[in-house]
Amino acid sequence: RRVDRRGWLAKMPMDMANKSCMPMVKAMILLDSEGKRITVKYYSKEWALSVKEQSNFERSLFVKTCRTNARGEPEIIMFDNHVIVYKFVADVFFYVVAGTEENEIALAQVLQALTESTSTLLRNSVEKKSILENLDLVLIAMDEIVDNGIIFETDSAQVASRVTMRGKDEGFGNISDQTLSQAFASAKEQFSKHMLR
Repeated sequence: RRVDRRGWLAKMPMDMANKSCMPMVKAMILLDSEGKRITVKYYSKEWALSVKEQSNFERSLFVKTCRTNARGEPEIIMFDNHVIVYKFVADVFFYVVAGTEENEIALAQVLQALTESTSTLLRNSVEKKSILENLDLVLIAMDEIVDNGIIFETDSAQVASRVTMRGKDEGFGNISDQTLSQAFASAKEQFSKHMLR
């Protein structure tokens, strides 16, 4: 008996077909050196309703990983039925969380894109204070890398370029394409030029 693969795929539910062919991320988490939340993005329904569940997961994850030395290369662990790739930079703990069926190499690329684009955007000053001061840039970078759990971009240079709205040879785009901080800086510059005339 022959199996018609196209027919089988066509009859498969859409979300099952999507899960089988593209890696999915359940969460991206940034914690400080005490295990407190700096920022997070959860994409899975299992944590969507309860901040308490999120907090408990983050706390137990921090306790499990805080004594390891993941400063140079990312570490990979299985924790609470999840694959977690993580790395520490200065006083910030970066985590990428996915299901057990996901490819660790793809998750490591997501983590690398997150840490390197954050470093680029913050001019190599990756620490809790600078992340909080530039939280808008970090959140946009997270959105550029993963959207609704789907991995979109893992090239950190591309992510940083999109976040700052700069092409390879161009400056800022029009006002509708700028982040809030860029719009304020542009408005301030225009106001200064107008007042000096």
